[in-house]
Amino acid sequence: MFGEKVGDRRTVETGLPSLNRAMADADITSAYRQAAYLTTLANESSFHHDAKGPHDKRKYAGRGYIQLTGEANYSDAGAYFDIDLRRRPELARSLDYSAPISRWYWTVARDINPLADALDMGAVNAAIGYPRNKEEDTERCRDFKAALKHLNGSVPQGIDCTRPKPKKATDRDRAADAA
Repeated sequence: MFGEKVGDRRTVETGLPSLNRAMADADITSAYRQAAYLTTLANESSFHHDAKGPHDKRKYAGRGYIQLTGEANYSDAGAYFDIDLRRRPELARSLDYSAPISRWYWTVARDINPLADALDMGAVNAAIGYPRNKEEDTERCRDFKAALKHLNGSVPQGIDCTRPKPKKATDRDRAADAA
């Protein structure tokens, strides 16, 4: 379904049981949800639980299936799983935690299933949080349609691949960001 985007087969197969368990635990069971989730992982990590951005030297760089990024996300995910990801960020790319973290991010941190149900890949991309990039958005939309065709037998009408416009920051948002 994703062709060359699937990384090293041995690594993918090693992580498959934990990834399937995470999908079941996150209620990623419909074709729409699976297509959105799998498209995201194909583009974020090539389905490698141990993925890390190759040139990113930041302590809280993207790691794992969903490329967990930023100190706040490491802190929140660590609190959820009762592990210290801030001190041990490499755990985010371990076989034990990569799939559960992707499930947490998808359902707890971002609540993405309803966006997938609405075929709103633009909103899925915005929720995932990678920087706005027209080429990347277009590629993910194309992959989403291919996954839907594979999983659903056809590409349904009503797919929206346009990212929502960013909300204007309020004074309260700016104060929270500054804190």
